[in-house]
Amino acid sequence: MRETSNTFKKAPKRKKEKARTVSVSPEMRQAYADLITEKATKQESYGRHLPGTETKR
Repeated sequence: MRETSNTFKKAPKRKKEKARTVSVSPEMRQAYADLITEKATKQESYGRHLPGTETKR
């Protein structure tokens, strides 16, 4: 038979990278939250005008 001991070895574990954090001002945080809600409302209003998922046959 063939030697299969080297075929299915586990890969060595990688070292975890340090997480990068960004600190922002409360004004920027609020502006970002406003932007997200604005995009969500635009997408919702756009979805109302699309045809339904049901197809007529």
